[in-house]
Amino acid sequence: MTAISEWIIAALILLGALLCLIASIGVLRLPDVYTRNHAASKGATLGVMFLLLGVFLYFLLIQGHFNSRVLLGIVFVFITSPVAGHLIMRAAFNTKIPLWENSVQNDLQKKRAAEIKQHET
Repeated sequence: MTAISEWIIAALILLGALLCLIASIGVLRLPDVYTRNHAASKGATLGVMFLLLGVFLYFLLIQGHFNSRVLLGIVFVFITSPVAGHLIMRAAFNTKIPLWENSVQNDLQKKRAAEIKQHET
């Protein structure tokens, strides 16, 4: 049981580190603030969540301690990271930061135009 749990813990921690690495490469390589923020929020959500899940399982299965703080950290990151990414992207859109010139779709602009027309009538 210990060997299997150690492999699972190692896989979760490595997967979390790999997702954080891929997200950081995305932040450096992607063309505009919206795609960079998307990469950063995915890395923060999934990468950190897998890392914390590996730490939680390590304490639970190897050390024999139920660590409620790590569990609360997992829940906190899972809830707040996507919301923060969404709010940062919404603030960038509201301050008129342009999309990448090769972007093919801007649903929020269409929705805003329809809302403005509705309020004018």
